[in-house]
Amino acid sequence: MPTTPRPSSHVNRRQALQIGYAGALGLGMSSLMPVAATAKADRGELPRRAKNLIVIFLTGAPSHHDTFDMKPDAPTDVRGDFKAIDTTVPGFQVCEHLPLLAQRAKHYAVVRSLSHKDNNHLMSSHHVLTGHMQPGAFFDKVASRTDWPNYSAALDYLRPQNDALPTGINLPTFLMQSPLTWPGQYAGLLGPKHDPWQINGDPNKNDFRVDGLQLAEGMALDRFQDRNGLLADINAQQQRLTETAECRQLTGQQELAYSMLTSSKLSPTFELNRETDETRDRYGRNTVGQSMLMARRLVQVGVPVVQVNVGKVQTWDNHSNIFPTLKDKLLPPVDRGVSALLDDLVSMDLLNDTFVMLLGEFGRTPKINANRGRDHWGPCFFGLFAGAGVQGGQVIGKSDSIGAYPVTKPYSPDDIGATVYHLLGIDPASEIRDHFNRPLRLNLGDVIDPLFTGQAT
Repeated sequence: MPTTPRPSSHVNRRQALQIGYAGALGLGMSSLMPVAATAKADRGELPRRAKNLIVIFLTGAPSHHDTFDMKPDAPTDVRGDFKAIDTTVPGFQVCEHLPLLAQRAKHYAVVRSLSHKDNNHLMSSHHVLTGHMQPGAFFDKVASRTDWPNYSAALDYLRPQNDALPTGINLPTFLMQSPLTWPGQYAGLLGPKHDPWQINGDPNKNDFRVDGLQLAEGMALDRFQDRNGLLADINAQQQRLTETAECRQLTGQQELAYSMLTSSKLSPTFELNRETDETRDRYGRNTVGQSMLMARRLVQVGVPVVQVNVGKVQTWDNHSNIFPTLKDKLLPPVDRGVSALLDDLVSMDLLNDTFVMLLGEFGRTPKINANRGRDHWGPCFFGLFAGAGVQGGQVIGKSDSIGAYPVTKPYSPDDIGATVYHLLGIDPASEIRDHFNRPLRLNLGDVIDPLFTGQAT
C-alpha cells in the first residue's frame, strides 16, 4: 500500500501557489483543510415547498415580552414599558414599535412556545442555527470541527449546487468576540468544503464591496483568466498531489471562486446601487435594511440559503436599559427592513418558494432586573415564520401569564431544523458522516406541522 509522500521543496512550491491564489480568490486558510466526508442520504419523496431559506438571526436574543408575546395584563415588572397594538389579524397583538409588521401579520405566523434548556449564547446559537445540540457542549464552547453543520452546509453536503453559486451566504457580520467564535456558522464536522461564504461589511455604505468576489488589486479579468489557465496547468502536472484530500478541497474552492468572480449572475447582486432610491428607502438606509435587501437579491439569483445577522455579537443581549435600546435602536430598522422584504417577496411571487424565519437563540427573563433589562431565558421564546406554505396570520403555542414557560406543546430548535430540512426537500433522518466516517442522523426533531395546517396549538 503506497505511503503518503513526505514534504519536499516541490510540495512547498505548490503550497505557496495555493496560499497565494487562495488570497487572490478571497479564500481563508481554513479552505485548505482536508475533508473526508461522503454523503449518503435517504432521499425519500418528501414534499419540497422551498427553494430558498432566509434566516434573520437576532444575535444576543430578543425579548419575547417586548416584541411578539406581550403580556399587557401582567404586573409592571413583567409587562415592561411598551404597549401592545392590534395587528390586521383579530386577536393577534405585537409591540407598538413594530407597526409595519403589525400591518403584515397575514403573511407570517408566530410561534410563542419555542423552548430549550440552555441559557448560554454560544451553545444556544449552535442549537438554533443547526437544529441540533452542540456535541460535547459546555458553557462558551467555541466553534470547532466537531460541531453540527448549519443548514446551508447540510444542504450543500446532501444536495450540492451544480452552478456557479454558493449554497449559503452569511452577512453582514461574522459572530466572533475574541477569543470566542460562535458555533453554528460553519459546516462543522462536514469539513470546510461545505462552509457557507461569509460577507463582512456594511451594505449601507457607499464604498461597500465584497472582497471575496472582487478581483485582486490591478488584476484585470483577462489576466485573471490567463492565470486561472496557468494554475490549471500547474495543478494538472501535479496529479500525485491532487490525490490528497487537501488539494482536492482547494481545487473545488478555486473552481467555485473562479466561477463566482467571472459570473455575470452573482457579482451584480452585490451592487445595491442598481436598485431605485425608492426601494432602498423602503428597506431603510441602515445596515439592517440594506442587508435585508441584499438577502432578497441573493435569493432572486438562486442562492439557496442566506443568513442575515442583525447586529454584531450579542447586540440584542439587553441586560440593561432594554426599553430605550429597543425603541430607539433595534426595533425600528427590523420593523422596516423585514416588512419591505416580505412585501417584495410577495410582489415578486417569491414568498411561496422562500422560507423566512426571524428569531434569536433564546428569550429573556420575565421579570425586569435592577438595571432595567432582562436576562437570558431558554425555557420560552418566539420565532416568526413566513413563506413556503406557512399559513400566515396565526399564533402557534402559548406561554404562561408572565411568559416564563409554554403552557401548550413546546417546540425545540430540533423541530425548527426538521421543519427547515423538510421544506428544502431533505429528509431530517438523512445520514451524514463525520471525518471519522461515522454515520450520524442529521436531525432528531419533528416538523412544526401547525405552521402549514393552520391548526394552531
